[in-house]
Amino acid sequence: MRPQKKSIRLAVLGCFVAMAAFIAALAPAPLLAQNMQIGNSRNVATFTAAQAAQGKDVYAKTCASCHGTNLGGSEFASSLRGATFSLNWGGQNAAALFTFIATKMPPASPGSLGPDATAQLVAFILQTNGVQPGEKALPTDTNALAAMTIPRGGTSRAAPMMPLSPLAPPMTPVVLPNPLEKFSPVTDALLANPPASDWLIWRRTYDDHGFSPLKQINKSNVGDLRVAWAWSLPNGQNEATPLEHDGVLFVDSYGDKVQALNAVTGDLLWQFSRQLPSDARLSVKRNFSLYGDRLYVPTSDDHIVALDVRTGSVIWDSALADYTKGYQTTGGPLVAKGKVMQGLAGQSPGGNFIVALDAETGKEAWRFHSIAQPGDPGDSWNGLPAEKRNGASVWTAGSYDPQLNLAYFGVGQTYDTGPVLHRAAGFSNDGLFTDCTLAFNPDTGKLVWYFQHVHNDQWDLDWAFEQQVMHLAGEDSGRKMIVTSGKMGIYEGMDAATGKYIFSHDLGIQNVVTAIDPNTGEKTINPDVVVGDGKPHMICPHPGGGREWIAGSYNPATKVVYVPMTESCMDLIPAPAGQRGNLSSGVNWFIRMRPDNKDGKIGRLEAFNLETKKVLWIDRQRAPLTTCTLDTAGGVVFVGALDRYLAAYDDATGAELWKIRLNDMASSCPVSYSVNGKQYLAVVVGAGGAQSVTFPVLVPEIQLPPDHGAAVWVFELPDKHPAKVKN
Repeated sequence: MRPQKKSIRLAVLGCFVAMAAFIAALAPAPLLAQNMQIGNSRNVATFTAAQAAQGKDVYAKTCASCHGTNLGGSEFASSLRGATFSLNWGGQNAAALFTFIATKMPPASPGSLGPDATAQLVAFILQTNGVQPGEKALPTDTNALAAMTIPRGGTSRAAPMMPLSPLAPPMTPVVLPNPLEKFSPVTDALLANPPASDWLIWRRTYDDHGFSPLKQINKSNVGDLRVAWAWSLPNGQNEATPLEHDGVLFVDSYGDKVQALNAVTGDLLWQFSRQLPSDARLSVKRNFSLYGDRLYVPTSDDHIVALDVRTGSVIWDSALADYTKGYQTTGGPLVAKGKVMQGLAGQSPGGNFIVALDAETGKEAWRFHSIAQPGDPGDSWNGLPAEKRNGASVWTAGSYDPQLNLAYFGVGQTYDTGPVLHRAAGFSNDGLFTDCTLAFNPDTGKLVWYFQHVHNDQWDLDWAFEQQVMHLAGEDSGRKMIVTSGKMGIYEGMDAATGKYIFSHDLGIQNVVTAIDPNTGEKTINPDVVVGDGKPHMICPHPGGGREWIAGSYNPATKVVYVPMTESCMDLIPAPAGQRGNLSSGVNWFIRMRPDNKDGKIGRLEAFNLETKKVLWIDRQRAPLTTCTLDTAGGVVFVGALDRYLAAYDDATGAELWKIRLNDMASSCPVSYSVNGKQYLAVVVGAGGAQSVTFPVLVPEIQLPPDHGAAVWVFELPDKHPAKVKN
């Protein structure tokens, strides 16, 4: 019987060996290499056994009550061992963990440990996660720590091997090139004239065009687009636009996590995790900014943090406002002339701000009230005291013109419409600076000019979106213009230097404005939409848009703008007695289809020429559009929709050329970049934002995954292969 048992054992062993070889053959080489490497060329963090022993005592005294006696975590704090620790800290440099513990821990008395105790604690945590002690002590100098890496997954096996599985032979680690090692600073000159290969700003360029000059992906080959790679992000709503420079893709995520990824392979280079107060409200951040060797990131507790682009470590951390007062930093910063300019949003008493920080130090340079203050020029709030005014949110990042040295921001409406519903004797109720375009000198914060697109907005149809800088022949008489639109879908142009009104163009999706003065831009309001009479009113569009924050794309060569819209309306119905309503003028809104909608299609992509004001084409579909548009020099415009499709259209005809269904809905801005001469298309996915909760009632058959799944998808054209020669 023994020979038979031996033969069975050998056969089983042979199966295991064959299976291991088969799996290895299937796995992509770059992935195997990435699994083998530890922080590319950086050294693994070293420490002594004595340090780890001392760190065990420090842990027992200061950390165990929250993180558990065995580092396994509790309801109050995360695990510091195993997969959780590896996901949070693996691959980062040791300075990040050291600095976090030294400055943030323990929560009751942050910064009280001292450098030696902090190093001992880090040594103990590393030892617990399988890193072996050595002869060199873990240093307390952050520069030295920055050159050391925390291994991913430690050095011990994650799980026992099968009894008959042979040990793997020694392998020579394959070190992949790290693009961060050749990362060049993002200068003022680079931001003013970025290379076609980069996506450095929210809409790629200071002028907010949202246009890519890349043309490798074009009308003839876009149908061949395939997935280059995809990367799961921390789950939750995500409206962030990724940035790309020198082969590094930066992605912001729900829960205040930022990741730097290899833009070609999708491999993680570093991750930053913001440790938020327990009562902070998690919010979306639509963009962040690159400048110098730093990444400027807004946080859910209303700070701006400056991260080292090469390591993800915090350089400075500055508070903008008291997060407990209801402020949000959804729009993200604009960085220009050494100033980090961030708009605030929310319904805090007294209204919101645009705050500028010094890019080098994080110190506040200036602050502007986006609600006119009592006694100031522009005071137009029926004499209300400052604390009774609110709103005027800044929902998206501003634009900038280097020649004029002006930064442009759009400002939203107020929900507290009741006190300004009717004009009080001796006062104005225009409600400045709601629904305005504001132009600032970024050096001083001086307001150079403003233009209010609509006075006394009683419908939540704010005019707060992208501010595009451009020339239009015949329209501007050689003057540079600011062109923008609000939820009503009325495009307006102003002199970029003075704010003087130039033109309006109505896309035909609203019923609020019946006429516009061609000289001043003053609007005549439809009397049928005026609230306050105790009757219901039908308003188009719904506050979800029409137009929304998801930006249009402008092609400067053809003068065509590509606008994502949703055809919707609302019923404004008086709130029950004693209730405030959605708007404090006493009304609640309820979404509805347009009365002229006969086919159920509510998604609308419109291309029109800003010079001639002629419509090039309109594509209408059932699903509401949910992403910004991206037009390219290849003649292709990209946009995503609620039904999870990302589609490409011929930008001249509107013909659909390609589409792919993603794992979840995209509610962000697609971008395009190139590395080593190859063009890529990237889009962030993450449902839960305004588009995903506003419109499903109109399209109930469109289902989104109940558990959702945030990710970044990157697409490429297949590599060209030599033609086969026939014999």
